[in-house]
Amino acid sequence: MAFQLPDLPYAFDALEPYVDARTMEIHHDKHHAAYTNNLNAAIAGTALESQSIEQILANVSQHSAAIRNNGGGYYNHNLFWEVMSPNGGGEPSSQMNISKAIDRDFGSFDEFKKQFSAAAATRFGSGWAWLCTDGDDKLFITSTPNQDNPLMDIADKKGTPVLGLDVWEHAYYLNYQNRRPDYVSAFFNVINWQEVTRRYNEANVGAMKV
Repeated sequence: MAFQLPDLPYAFDALEPYVDARTMEIHHDKHHAAYTNNLNAAIAGTALESQSIEQILANVSQHSAAIRNNGGGYYNHNLFWEVMSPNGGGEPSSQMNISKAIDRDFGSFDEFKKQFSAAAATRFGSGWAWLCTDGDDKLFITSTPNQDNPLMDIADKKGTPVLGLDVWEHAYYLNYQNRRPDYVSAFFNVINWQEVTRRYNEANVGAMKV
């Protein structure tokens, strides 16, 4: 069964002024659509058509560069749209498990924000910054090049992403030009902490220590 391009969960202009409507439209309708179409073309007629995207990425070292690049692009953007919201931003509620885990593993939200922002700002070239859980209820921050992610068996540090930030230039250049740190800072105004918490809880069923 072919992978489907998901609809955005909000209007193109819903995240303004932090993410402009034109960037959202191009990013979703052109870039994400291309990754989806190219992934489907790359797996057509193979056993991978019956696998989930997570299963494909878990063994991506066995597959072609087209599957690695487009499979990563498909998964990463699916997550990216969902971890943002026009009603997001700020710090997660102190009652959320993700808030307790951030305090436990980074010492404070401010320290988490500092480390995550640094991972995003210093990723050379194109890539992503991630907040992940390691499967044993511990959070960590990492970054990956291009459309790689920590689900892949080739990742330097493996885990389940609960928050991701796209730092490819196509994600921010129309509005921020070369000012990636400004884009990274703006991202914190639209983070959907309810979705991040849901992903964190789901990934840590049976292992939660908060």
